[in-house]
Amino acid sequence: MNAENLIRRLDDFGRALPAAVSVVTADEARWKPPSGAWSILEIVCHLGDEETDDFRTRLKLTLESPNSVWPPIDPEGWARERGYLDRELGPAVQSFVNERRRSVDWLRSLKHPDWARAHVHPKFGPISAGSLLASWAAHDALHLRQIAKRLYELARLDAGEHKIDYAGEWRA
Repeated sequence: MNAENLIRRLDDFGRALPAAVSVVTADEARWKPPSGAWSILEIVCHLGDEETDDFRTRLKLTLESPNSVWPPIDPEGWARERGYLDRELGPAVQSFVNERRRSVDWLRSLKHPDWARAHVHPKFGPISAGSLLASWAAHDALHLRQIAKRLYELARLDAGEHKIDYAGEWRA
């Protein structure tokens, strides 16, 4: 495993996310596709909650106390309960960026972490600290793809009666 590269990817995403969403208005950030999938604002809020309540917390527990019970997570429930759509995009992005900085600083401060140390998850079985770190970076990429899809869908919406076929087909 190349932990250094994974941590760099986490750090890089802290700069990529603000750039990716800087192109949308407040209304566009709240727009939800007919499928009911999350809006860009909901995705950003989710990333912030995952940063603090999922990945960083669970990785820390796995490295320090792998037999500890992980706190429960409920991403879909959080979106409703925490009022993601009532928030503003700018502060949500800044909160994520601040928390990501804390995460990266913590990861870089670790001295010889045991990436093989594992927590036994009741659904997934053993999950190593290395798998959590790699999943964290992959989670960012999945949501960046989701944001790109919202931008594509917004372009299609704005096109009105005009087609966007010339752009190419969305495949994800």
